[in-house]
Amino acid sequence: MTTRKKPKHIVLTSHPGRRAGAAPAIVWGAADPRLRGPIVATFAAPERRNVVGAHAGSYAVYRALAIAAGRLSPDHVPDLTDTAPAEAIGPFPQWGDPERIVALDPFGHVVAEAFKPWLDEGYDVRPTIAVTKAHINMPELKAALDAGRLRSDNRVLLPNGDVRVTKIAVEPVWHLPRVARRFGIAEPALRRALFEETGGMFPELVTRPDLEVFLPPIGGQTVYLFGDAALLGDASTPVACRIHDECNGSDVFGSDICTCRPYLAHGIEVCIEMAQAGGLGIVVYNRKEGRALGEVTKFLVYNARKRAPGGDRAESYFERTECVAGVQDMRFQELMPDIFHWLGVRRLDRLASMSNMKYEALVRQGIEVGERVPIPDALVPADARVEIDAKKAAGYFAPDGAPDARALAEAKGRGLLD
Repeated sequence: MTTRKKPKHIVLTSHPGRRAGAAPAIVWGAADPRLRGPIVATFAAPERRNVVGAHAGSYAVYRALAIAAGRLSPDHVPDLTDTAPAEAIGPFPQWGDPERIVALDPFGHVVAEAFKPWLDEGYDVRPTIAVTKAHINMPELKAALDAGRLRSDNRVLLPNGDVRVTKIAVEPVWHLPRVARRFGIAEPALRRALFEETGGMFPELVTRPDLEVFLPPIGGQTVYLFGDAALLGDASTPVACRIHDECNGSDVFGSDICTCRPYLAHGIEVCIEMAQAGGLGIVVYNRKEGRALGEVTKFLVYNARKRAPGGDRAESYFERTECVAGVQDMRFQELMPDIFHWLGVRRLDRLASMSNMKYEALVRQGIEVGERVPIPDALVPADARVEIDAKKAAGYFAPDGAPDARALAEAKGRGLLD
């Protein structure tokens, strides 16, 4: 256990510190990291901070608890020895386009080399991206091997069902002016909403317009890369992808009320096949539980759907969510394409997703999409048929033809297809 220093007065961050010019300037979108400047979020030297928020997203609260309990020194600086990326990622031309990447730091995995001048001066510059190597193992993949849908090549997929991947963790880093532009809203309106709806947690959002970067207290994303990372950025390399939003009940515990885990496993199969054929497979796993409404809301909706007169029905699927949450979906896929710009990807040859929102967000950001791959009907659990029918009625990709006319008419009436 560390010994906590004696208590000192609280330093408010609502206004600039006394040392003018101590905080590095950030020139968002600069291709040269020395011009772009580092992300500095440490509270140990508040005059050096040049962002709103704290590292680690929602886990920053646990850091606060550790410090309050005396188990972590507030002055601890991470020792980054031997933590460099296990695979080189970038740089790619998209890193120098301020409109392409607005929600992550493209240099977040290479801070030790990119921001060495500031580190040498004692600035606490921390990574917001980490790249490692790993094996993953899912029983569905072994079943696919046994069924002959997949074959082991001892390179990507091993005989025991293990899959070799490059695994990348990404924390969100928002450039507020361009996030606002991506959503088509005014930056002051975005700042005010963020301030008020977090209970005034970040006063700098409204008192420090000079701080343009925000580290939001939300979950990030994990990328699973199948194949040779050196092929990233090569326009001739075919790419398969599954963009997956977190569903703990299904992904981890196998709940059969939705298609999340089956579609994730199917997407991984598609990615393995592409990697084995000399291309790349990319699974992007976003922490957006329950359509970013949260698991409590999600379970409340489950109860309401199951207790509805006439039972759980496709035509009332989205309506029940809106009755509880006030909105059908808060995932807002507008920021999702950033990860592909960071990876240097300009085309997805096979997209394992039926989501109209994901597809449209990608296309709006200039990422070409080839084939859209639906979940095979045999993988849809019986209790998840309602979900699939409702999503098709709401405009999700449906290669097997138009959805039920009545469900489609009701979806249009509720504005789901506008």
